[in-house]
Amino acid sequence: MMKKQITRRLSVLTAGLMVAASLAACGQEAAAPAPAADNGSASGEAQQATTVSVETTESNTSKKTVAMGDRQIEVEVTDIGLSGSFSYWSAFTGDSATWEQERVDAFNEAYKDLGITCEVQYVPDGAGINNGKLLSAIAGGTAPDLLITDNPTSAYQYVAEGSFMALDDVLKQIELDVDSFYDGCKDVMYYNNQCYLIPQDTNVIMLYFRPDIAKECGLDVNNPPKTLDELDAWADAMTVADGSNYSRMGLIPWLDSGNDAFVVPFFFGADPYIQSENKIDLTSENMVNYMKWIQSYASKYDPEKINAFSSGLGGMFSPDHPFMTGKVGMTITGNWFTGALKAYAPDVEYTAVPVPVPDYGRANSSTFGCNVFAIPNGTDPDKAALAALYVKFCEQGTVNDDNFCQWRSIPVIDAAFDDVTLTKEGDAMYAMEREIAGSPLNGIPALCSVSAELSTQFQTLRENLIYNTSLDPETELKTLEEQMQAAMDSK
Repeated sequence: MMKKQITRRLSVLTAGLMVAASLAACGQEAAAPAPAADNGSASGEAQQATTVSVETTESNTSKKTVAMGDRQIEVEVTDIGLSGSFSYWSAFTGDSATWEQERVDAFNEAYKDLGITCEVQYVPDGAGINNGKLLSAIAGGTAPDLLITDNPTSAYQYVAEGSFMALDDVLKQIELDVDSFYDGCKDVMYYNNQCYLIPQDTNVIMLYFRPDIAKECGLDVNNPPKTLDELDAWADAMTVADGSNYSRMGLIPWLDSGNDAFVVPFFFGADPYIQSENKIDLTSENMVNYMKWIQSYASKYDPEKINAFSSGLGGMFSPDHPFMTGKVGMTITGNWFTGALKAYAPDVEYTAVPVPVPDYGRANSSTFGCNVFAIPNGTDPDKAALAALYVKFCEQGTVNDDNFCQWRSIPVIDAAFDDVTLTKEGDAMYAMEREIAGSPLNGIPALCSVSAELSTQFQTLRENLIYNTSLDPETELKTLEEQMQAAMDSK
């Protein structure tokens, strides 16, 4: 995923301690301090790009070499017989905006001879999706021709409400083959069998563990947990009580990506929304089992003690994150955590493995959290085509290479992996991410016309069940299911 920019709502159980995917992706991560500093793209002003034609690959596509920051990259340029400018709203801020500007400048230089220009504005709160600015712009006829947001869940709700343009025809015009995208990304791309959103990149959710702590506890680091029972056993072995409190927890299931509404339920095999039936489903056996598992941690370790243990500790992009300080032995989170570790805890040894699952769960898989492109309804068709050229440009592995190397984010097209430096260098973790990304079980859960509210209400329900272990999960889930189904049916 592009560098995380927008602070999530923090659970009161882990306030100040974590950011959660996220796509898939139902919230946003806290801003990284300087994501481009390690990849050579953090210059305060984008360098002038120079273009050299290398070869012609087909009648309307050529390859050129352009500068992106301080790198020379080879890119494909597609001539669709149009020229002009288009407006673009980017959600990214800080050093991510610096990276975005370098990408825009590289595009503009690549398409200079064709007379095509991208005019970018940096619009906070998810390119105006989270604060109503985009809706106002659409209603007022001042919306951009293209936008990218780091909130795919809300973007999908915008699709369901008719705010974005169907892209099938324009994608054919620019020859972007979305059939080559990972199947797990297509959950967010399609609505009523039409393509509306295009993911820029995606992420893999994994279990991170501290080998030093595992060895200290007599655990075999060469045989990490693969099942839920093994995960629970590791968590128990790593937990150290200090009088009436804890000095170390093995695992806090609602930490980091565990705080997302539907990331961990996905690994349990739960499907909160059944698209074919337009049905909210929070009472499946798998979902109830997830909630019972959460409650089992609350009962065993006492949520008040866990809350006391975690209060005051740092978030993910902080040297005080409990994994970095050794106060937590394991955490479930995304590939971006490697960037945080590199920045704040470069001496901490860690291992990342597929998330352990129950025997009925989705093994060796991941939810996908994506930054997504969209074109607002009402955009001029020619402007839409020009904007789509920028989307196609951004899907290239060479364009995203520094982003991928910094955050270990992954392409949405398998073949693009071959252009990424981490792949060329034989990086074992990145190879594992690629293997997980290809799983047919991957997806983005709970995408529907009430996605945002459903996620928020589910998180509140889970919190209630953690603090009130006498509550029956199935009963509480049934109540929420009926409430959210009624809300969806009324739209």
